[in-house]
Formats: sequence, structure tokens, C-alpha cells
Amino acid sequence: MEISLDIEAKKLFGKTTLYWKNTSEDTIKELQFHLYYNAFKNTKSTFFKERGFPSFLSNGQEADCNWGFTEIRSMKDESGNDLTNSISYIQPDDDNEDDQTVISVSLENSIKPLGQRTIEFTWQAKIPKTMPRTGYNKEYYFFAQWFPKIGVYEAAGVRYAEEGKWNCHQYHSIGEYYADFGLYNVALTVPDNYIVGASGELIEKQETDTGTKWTFRAEDVIDFTWTCSPHYVVTKDKWKDVEISLLSYPDHLHFKDRYIKTIKNAMSYLDEHVGKYPYTTLTIVDPPIHGLFTGGMEYPTIISSLSFNFFPSGFKTIETLTTHEFIHQYFMQMLASQEQEEPWMDEGITTYYEGRILDHYEGKHRSTIDWLGISIGNKAYNRAEFLSSGNTKIADNNYKARDYKHGGYKAIAYNKTAIVLETLEGIIGATSMDKMMQLYFETWKFKHPSGQDLINLATSYLDTIPNKPLRMKAADFFDQTLFGTGECDFILNSIENTKAENAAGYLNSIDDCVPLENIDTSSEITYNSKIIVRQDGQVNLPVDIKIEFENGEEKFVYWDGQSRSTEFTFLGAHKITSAIIDPDKKITLDKNFLNNSRSISENNSARKKYGYKIISGLQHLIENCMLLF
Repeated sequence: MEISLDIEAKKLFGKTTLYWKNTSEDTIKELQFHLYYNAFKNTKSTFFKERGFPSFLSNGQEADCNWGFTEIRSMKDESGNDLTNSISYIQPDDDNEDDQTVISVSLENSIKPLGQRTIEFTWQAKIPKTMPRTGYNKEYYFFAQWFPKIGVYEAAGVRYAEEGKWNCHQYHSIGEYYADFGLYNVALTVPDNYIVGASGELIEKQETDTGTKWTFRAEDVIDFTWTCSPHYVVTKDKWKDVEISLLSYPDHLHFKDRYIKTIKNAMSYLDEHVGKYPYTTLTIVDPPIHGLFTGGMEYPTIISSLSFNFFPSGFKTIETLTTHEFIHQYFMQMLASQEQEEPWMDEGITTYYEGRILDHYEGKHRSTIDWLGISIGNKAYNRAEFLSSGNTKIADNNYKARDYKHGGYKAIAYNKTAIVLETLEGIIGATSMDKMMQLYFETWKFKHPSGQDLINLATSYLDTIPNKPLRMKAADFFDQTLFGTGECDFILNSIENTKAENAAGYLNSIDDCVPLENIDTSSEITYNSKIIVRQDGQVNLPVDIKIEFENGEEKFVYWDGQSRSTEFTFLGAHKITSAIIDPDKKITLDKNFLNNSRSISENNSARKKYGYKIISGLQHLIENCMLLF
């Protein structure tokens, strides 16, 4: 692509040469492209119909038009066939005839199986102001979903395709993007005083009569994103062979050490626990306050975060966003799942690793907030965010992103998925979890796995672990947790200790006339002790229970969790003093840890121990509630 930025007209002028290969056995008669900027063309687009119309667009609209659009001016193939008039708008998702975010291009000559085609087209785009993820404000520009981008042709057998078809969704208000892997060579001409950051490597920078041309190359990526501003200050660093670039405005430079430390931690952790980062660059963008809408996003080898001068350092916004967006390099970028159709595969898995990484480096109980005596860890915060959402049963993970019409998108696709994976890790152990995810990464990187591909791999792997620590069918686990809407709530219902009475009656026949009480010489007091446990949810998971006796003895019992309640009985010289379900909190899906334990002793260490646990749990609950308002 050859791109020119006109900062006066707020336009992009582009020329694209697309080399597209048909990797299927099908004959292709049309191509489909995304024109994402047309989502910002008018209020009739599907994007605005779903999101609602922001009032700022109409303020001074005639004097300073804030709308955006993309227009293809000409298109031809390598044979010189003019395809411009064969372009038509299509609406594959909702039949909204006013939506112009997807086009179909009928070909003069079909593309044979395993054949290829060169398409050359010129286009221009009006840059929108302050839109989600993209646009300009003052002299700050961020370009995401900004160029006419070809869709994905899914041959039969790819993901869920039963026959070959184009997968090219309209631009929706909720959910993200899906694209094929490719090689991008992009020349960006901008004013001489502008600094550019982009996907891939900077190959060349040269002065021209119309500005400075920055040429980038990005290989094996699903997209290309860039940003520019005359106010950027660039901080350079390295992790192994990866060049790290941080683009900040001058008033945010004091955050640079936090950014660099955080990104190196994230890169090191995923390198050890998931797989190798294969690219030679990574760019972090810290937008100015007027670029807020573009922060907290992920693109191939470039991410955007957010920082606020008015936030105390104990608020780990920088650490959380930077870590989260980098993790996407694995699950959005290298494992290019279809985020519009199965958002949990990226957002949920990313949220899971966010918790692992931040709790590891920043501290389990302070990795999200550590300020004025208030502390909370990332995993705990995500769990609280899910449980307090008020809509934990509103949907399952079979939902497409755009189907979350009445809420629940973040609660389910992000938080619940992360909690399910934390629960699985707790049950099978971190080592086994790492091996499973490493196998998933190595098997499916640079491909397009479906959710079922991941479940099949996980199920097969879990069946190979010695001693079967999951203790249930893997398919049942995922059906209930990921793809069900049920809740999990274990309850320690009661503890009972009754003195065992001396035996009475007759030993053999009544003719012997020998009452048992007359031959029972035992003087030791024994107790019939019992705990009753129940589960009030619909998710039936196996669980361990720890029982303590008054002499300090501990026993562990196992419950398969399949019934609504069960009991465990013991006959012995010592009473049960306390019991706790899931003492290691492996099952983070359990919605209420506070009802998992009971204690009967008036004055003993067990009561104090579990009392401290309850107080600690209440403290976290209060802190979580504070964060919600």
C-alpha cells in the first residue's frame, strides 16, 4: 500500500496492490472486502443502529464534519479488467440496506483452485474524529480498521464451514475482527514533523517533496495498524531480540519505566508458559487524553494502553492494559480465531493470562489496586466483576459478540471464561494447564482454530493426564462451564456431633437373655460425627472437603458433586470441629466462598483460622463493591 495523509482535509489517499491466493479447492467468482470506515458514514449504519448515535457528531457538523468513510475510486485485475463497476454493497449479517461496510467484487475471470489474482485499486478515506479505536483529535492520529481489507474465504473444513464461503462480517458495535495472515509492505507519507509508529519493522525513512515517507514491512500478520503525531517522544528498549518502542506524549514520559517493566514481564511469562513471540518489534502507544477512544486496543505488533496523571501509582491501569493487550498478540494475532463469532476464544483466554501474569509479578493480593490500605489482586477483581455484574446467567459462550444485545458481553466472554480456565487450572494443576495451552498454541498458531478445535484438543489432552485429576468427563466440564448458564455454589450445610450410646438389646437370641449393656465393658466415649454438604447451583463439579477434629487430626474426603447434597459420617473418640469445602479455592467458579466452611468450637484455633478467612473474604467483597461505583 502507498498511503498519503492530508492533515488539512483529514483524508487518506491510498493505492493498494493485493496479491491474493486461493488456498482452497474451490473456484472463486467474487472477492469480498471490509470498508470499516463506512460504519462512521451516517446514522443508518449497523454500527450506529446497534450503539446509538453520539451527540458530539452533530455539534458543528456542517462547519467541521466529524463523519468518516471509505470510497474505492478504481479497481482492476492484472489482466487490465476494470472491476470498478462490479463493486456492490452487501449486508451478510442483518440485511440493513443502508450499511456499506462490506462490498462484493464480481470477477471477470474466476480464480481456479490454488490459483492467485492480483488486484490493484485506488481509494480515499475521510478520517473520523474520536471514534472507538480509530480517528484523529487535534494532531493525534490513530489508524485501525482504516483500509479496504479483504475478508477470509473459509474452505470446507475450516472452522465450521461445511462448504466454501466468504466470512466477511459487517462492522458491528460489539466484537472485533477476523482476517487472514499476510505480508504487508506499506509506505506512509506524512508531514515532515510527524513521528510514526506501526505494525512490523521500519524498513526505510526518506524525505520527499510531499513529506516524509515511512516504509514498514509486517509478515505473517492479520492486519496493519499505525499512528502518527508531531508530539510523540520515542523510548527504545529491547527484550531478547525484540525491539520495543514506546510512543508517549511529553507529559506522560514519567510512566515509561512502568511500561517497559510491564511489557518485559508479559513477554517473559508467555515465552515460558505459552510459546515464542516470533516478531522482531513491539510498539506501545500511550495516547494523549484527547486520544482516549483509541486506548486499550491490540493490533499485530502494536498495542495501545492508557495512563492518567491524576491516578495514584497504586492503581495498576498501565500494568493491566499493557499486559492484556500484549497477550492478544498470541490469541488474537497468532491464533487468529473469529472474534466476532467466538469472542471468548481471545478475550476470555487473554483475561485468564492477564490474571496469571499480573498476580505473579505484582502480587496476588495487590496486582490491580494497592493504595491507602486497599488492595485487590487481578484474578480476584475479575471474579468480583463477574459475580457482581447482575447478569451471570444472561448468556453462554455460544453467543456471537453481536448477539449480546442486553448486556453480558464482558461478564461472559471475558470474565466467566477466565474463571472457567482458572478453575480448570486449579483442578489439574498449573503444570498440566501449561502443557495443554502450549500444545494448543503450537498446533494452531498461524491458523484459524474454532472453539470446537480447542475443546477437542483439551479433551484429548485431559484424558492423557495420569490419575485423571479432572475426575469427570472433560466434555461434561466444558458443556457445563463454558457453554452452560448454570451457577456453581457449594455449601457446608451443617456439622453434627452426637455421643454414641452404649449398645443395648440381645446378643444372639432372646433365649440367651444376655442384654448387651451387661457385656459392654468399654468406658471410652465415642461420637457419631457428620457433615452435610450441598450444592445449590446447576454446575456439578467434583470437589475436595477438609475436615478437622478436636485433637488436631485432619481428614480429606472427595465428593463427585453430582447430587444436590450428601453426608460424610465418622465414628471416633473426637468431635469434628470444623470443615471446609475446596480448601485451596481451586474452583473459582464457586460464587460464594463464605458459605464453604463451618466451625462449632467456642475457643480453638480452627475457629480463629476460618474466622480470619471469612473476614478476609468480606474485606475483598467490600473492596470489590467500592470499585463498581
